[in-house]
Amino acid sequence: MADIHAEEPTRRDFLYVASGSFVAVGAAFAVWPLIDQMNPDASVLALASIEVDISSVPVGQEITVKWRGKPVFIRHRSEEEIAAAEAVDVSTLRDPQTDDARLVDNPEGKLAKDWLVVIGICTHLGCVPLAYKGEYDGYFCPCHGSVYDTSGRIRKGPAPLNLEVPPYKFVSDTKVQIG
Repeated sequence: MADIHAEEPTRRDFLYVASGSFVAVGAAFAVWPLIDQMNPDASVLALASIEVDISSVPVGQEITVKWRGKPVFIRHRSEEEIAAAEAVDVSTLRDPQTDDARLVDNPEGKLAKDWLVVIGICTHLGCVPLAYKGEYDGYFCPCHGSVYDTSGRIRKGPAPLNLEVPPYKFVSDTKVQIG
């Protein structure tokens, strides 16, 4: 029969465990400021999302706001602009996307067809297009000739993609939150 002897913990064992724990806690306190400084500062967090009051934008007009340093076009589309955007054969587009796919629901749960929200940067070389210009009465980039329709979809020119739609939602009938 084997003789099994379990040694009792000594004071030295306690000192090893206590010293190791003390070093681990000290290392965590020393490393935490290095990890914490990688978090975004308050100015970046403030730009993460914005709320825009759109109650003063009449039908057929547009406002430009700045979000994350980029221009964002918020357009109150007329019935004619909505009809023109919906009448386009999606299969003829370079970057096929329906008009409804570029819109979000309003607070009542209906698709907010009257409002178009796009980032106002040309997808070719980053220029800022002009509103209500070009043959589709949408956006025209004068730098290289890209033409977008009333839904911000590329129709002509060198731009490869549609104008980008930022993440946005309607928080009320008169306010839209971007970001």
